[in-house]
Amino acid sequence: MELQDYIRILRRNWLTIVAIGLIGLLAGGAFSVLSKPVYTAETQLFVATQNSGSVQDLQTGNSFIQARVSSYVVTATTPTVLQPVIDTLGLDVSPQQLSKTIKATSDLKTVLITISVDDGSPVQAAAIAHAVASSLITAVDKLEKPADGGPSPVKLSVVTPATAPAAPSSPNLKINLALGLIVGLALGIGAALLRTTLDTRVRSERDLQQITQAPVLGGIAFDADASKSPLVTEGSTHSQRAESFRQLRTNLQFAHVSHKSKTVLVTSSLPGEGKSTTATNLAIAMAESGQTVALVDADLRRPMVATYLGLESRAGLTTALIGQADVKDLMQPWGRNELHVLTSGRIPPNPSELLGSAEMKQLILRLEQAFDAVVIDAPPLLPVTDAAVLAQQVGGVVLVVGCHATKQPQVEKAIATLELVDADLLGVVLNRLPVKGPDAYAYSYYGYAPKIEQSPQPARRSAAAPIQVDTPGDAFDDILQGRTTRRG
Repeated sequence: MELQDYIRILRRNWLTIVAIGLIGLLAGGAFSVLSKPVYTAETQLFVATQNSGSVQDLQTGNSFIQARVSSYVVTATTPTVLQPVIDTLGLDVSPQQLSKTIKATSDLKTVLITISVDDGSPVQAAAIAHAVASSLITAVDKLEKPADGGPSPVKLSVVTPATAPAAPSSPNLKINLALGLIVGLALGIGAALLRTTLDTRVRSERDLQQITQAPVLGGIAFDADASKSPLVTEGSTHSQRAESFRQLRTNLQFAHVSHKSKTVLVTSSLPGEGKSTTATNLAIAMAESGQTVALVDADLRRPMVATYLGLESRAGLTTALIGQADVKDLMQPWGRNELHVLTSGRIPPNPSELLGSAEMKQLILRLEQAFDAVVIDAPPLLPVTDAAVLAQQVGGVVLVVGCHATKQPQVEKAIATLELVDADLLGVVLNRLPVKGPDAYAYSYYGYAPKIEQSPQPARRSAAAPIQVDTPGDAFDDILQGRTTRRG
């Protein structure tokens, strides 16, 4: 992944990272409050030779002492030194237990020995440090004494007496808070990376590019009111969502320019990704550009186009396929532009057979002769085979992908299904893209909101208040003859 991918992951999961970081901060503070305080007392010894002689003798003695200091450091934590301390102070511990609280060190090229003692009581820590220093002086004097009974050549002296510390050495509140915050943030970033690795949902165009080379024809901005008002004509014509469909219309014209067929099939991987609203609004956008457009609801399992447009759905595609009526008598004009809709008709028991029939192929050819563009709303690819069967009879397929809902393996399987039937995938439409945040679609446009009061648009047509238009049969014949009669 590139740097911007990691930045996107951090932006996408910033709340999780901050929450775990705060938990780590609180854990560090709780540890500091609940931990038993420990006090550290120190004393320092100076090691020297007792003989006085020439400068050469002093240099020789100094080298001898430096070589012996490391041995004295180890001796400070042996039972020889610690047992007298236990006896003197009356401690109820063994030399091995006491040695765990004592630390003896020496600096390089010096003759100084530092003894540190940790204890829960500051007075006790100072007393043990003082006792260890005194016991070490006595032990070294005995160990270094010559066999003939003469004085020891080495002398240890206390240069820094042990005192009771005023403040505990641990826990250190500031350090624990800093460590807790750092560890919490690290765990939060790790959790974000793990979550991103395990989460296979399609969130952005970059996620889509990882699984397919198909172009992204457009991104439809998320609109919270889209479920109540699915048509772009029901809102502002200058909204970002309306402009998204215009951009999709333009991009689709370039993607479809080399195809002889005028038919575009709109489908998705799974139900609920917004393919029907995309197909309907795409047809509306095409009609607004001056084209004569036929919108066919071929979703014979869950038809929605008639519901969105307020049209009659009892007679439509299935009526034409079984020969009960001619398609020109079933086309329903809608709106002020040259948009004609063929609703689904009654839901049949065998949708796949009907959509794959020769009658369906002939119907598509007739529509292509009569209209500049044909948009077909098909069922999703994965649950049923309807769309795969129908994809073989059209010029191109547009796959709608619902962001934050569809997983990458599902999109891969849908694309593989289209490739299996040798369908031409024109591109992918990302639906319900967030307008803000790390997954927002890289899209902008110039627009304005008119301040004058506009007259209501006859966007919906219902049976109770039909729009005054020619009869469907006459409209179909007009288009076949090349006339572009404007519908009111």
